[in-house]
Amino acid sequence: MAKQNNPGEYVRKKIKRPRKPMSPEQKAAAIERLAAARAKRHAANPPQYKNVAQSVLDLPEDDMLAFEKVRGWIKTNREEMAGFRQEIRANVKGSIAKLASTQGYVQNMERYLRSGDWMDNYYGERRQHRITRQCVSMAYHDNGDPKRERHCYYPDIEKVWEGETEDELRAAGYWPNVGKVRA
Repeated sequence: MAKQNNPGEYVRKKIKRPRKPMSPEQKAAAIERLAAARAKRHAANPPQYKNVAQSVLDLPEDDMLAFEKVRGWIKTNREEMAGFRQEIRANVKGSIAKLASTQGYVQNMERYLRSGDWMDNYYGERRQHRITRQCVSMAYHDNGDPKRERHCYYPDIEKVWEGETEDELRAAGYWPNVGKVRA
């Protein structure tokens, strides 16, 4: 129905016409123009990323926890979460646990981008790599032997400890003989 300003006056309704389809040459030219405009705008006004930790932004692009990689992992896992939600509606066994695990991983990655501290034991797009922890301060048993945890880097033996015994490390030349207290 047409809009009427005055009761006796008729105003014609504006007709929205469909856009004329572009030829392939016109599409290619438009894509090039838009890419050039985006590059110009990006050079003049680069993104600030105020909600991302500076330590994360300072990492080189080839680092295992670089900003762009983690953003891609978040996107991939969110897409997986949508699939898990569909599986939950279809009553697929194990889909609730998969969704909860993926949600936790996404939350950990988002927290990493905000704080710069990786809180998960795994990393990667599909959590396929394990984080190697590093011992900062050694702890010792009452007899003077160091306390060790598997999959952790220790600076005194200069390697990741995988559960080797003391004798194996001594034979390999990694076990220090200093500081031993025998009761």
